[in-house]
Amino acid sequence: MKRDKEEKTVQRQYDYLVYIQFENSTKQYSFGSNTQYHAGQKVVVETIRGKELGTVCEASVPFDKEKIKGECKPVIRLATKYDEIQKKENEKKAEEAIKICRECIENLNLDMHLINGEYTLDCAKVIFTYVAEQRVDFRQLLKDLASRLHCRIELRQVGPRNKAKMIGGLGNCGMETCCSRFLNDFQTISINMAKNQLLALNISKLSGQCGKLMCCLRFENDEYTRLREGLPKLNSKIQYQGNTFKITSMNVLQKVAKIENREEVLFVPFEDLWPDKDFNDD
Repeated sequence: MKRDKEEKTVQRQYDYLVYIQFENSTKQYSFGSNTQYHAGQKVVVETIRGKELGTVCEASVPFDKEKIKGECKPVIRLATKYDEIQKKENEKKAEEAIKICRECIENLNLDMHLINGEYTLDCAKVIFTYVAEQRVDFRQLLKDLASRLHCRIELRQVGPRNKAKMIGGLGNCGMETCCSRFLNDFQTISINMAKNQLLALNISKLSGQCGKLMCCLRFENDEYTRLREGLPKLNSKIQYQGNTFKITSMNVLQKVAKIENREEVLFVPFEDLWPDKDFNDD
């Protein structure tokens, strides 16, 4: 399709900062512009991958270098209806490119799993996203794809968490996975977070669709740390009603501890075990 010939060269000194969101992504990206844009407008932007179509998230704000990390790419222009048509045509074209890529991978017997493929807006490049357990020598694959697709090829490897984010699905809770619904960046999740929340260390139940520890283990970790502050550790000995017990479990949300000895097992409110402490919520 004929491209808009009025794509102006954008200066690197910008007047405005524009927040852009791309299709199938919840993350906002910062771009520079000398033109004001408004929320909901479609624009063509220059990215590290090439030209892409995005949506303005909010009205442009005065440019502030302090809010930018690294190079700030430009908003090229307001999108036209032809850009949106081109985007849809590219999606259909990408379906065929994915089939070709899978065929080439199979012919070369490469140990890699193709997730997605997409063209840049100007069709100058097609980006294939894949997952692989080990390093893949895809030099011949690049040659085969270039000869059949007649454009630049980029192969982008992602990890299991990114794969889950791209594909989507349901988490163990029955809701859409957090990564595909609202998470923009992945943070480190540690088994110590499960221990801190007194969860049974069953890795299969603590793991998400990606096979890694669930991201939600981090969400409540700080609150559990706060609620457990000043409390004795599990398996500590404690005196209660003249007898010695061992603390075998605690529910910090319900504020109840499970204590036991050879004679009995009791579930006792925190306030009865430690009457000098204040367990009222802030």
